Amino acid sequence: QVRLVEFGGDSVQAGGSLRLSCVASAGTRSPTCMAWFRQVRRKEREGVALFNTESRYGFYSASVKDRFTLSQDNAQNTLYLQMNNLKPEDTGIYYCAARFSDCTWSAENYINWGQGTQVTVSS
Repeated sequence: QVRLVEFGGDSVQAGGSLRLSCVASAGTRSPTCMAWFRQVRRKEREGVALFNTESRYGFYSASVKDRFTLSQDNAQNTLYLQMNNLKPEDTGIYYCAARFSDCTWSAENYINWGQGTQVTVSS
């Protein structure tokens, strides 16, 4: 198990930027994959970006590619999501998730979740 805490959600205007942080507190073993999902109202959680902590390679959904960037600070076990050129459709609750195997876009495959942080983008 790993405890995840997100920071950085806020309200911004379209075209603005935010950086989300996810701090992971794990035991002796670090997660293989850390991911960001977002949820709008009662819709299913949508995968936004995935980070393989071993290869340090990031994967992005088509809707955020070239606007969002993942990075990790190993010393602090923190995963960052830099979000630029934000759009109203980026609005939602952003959740950090982790698993101890390969990354997957399916939210049901993650059992470790943070509490979420709200991002609101106004036009």
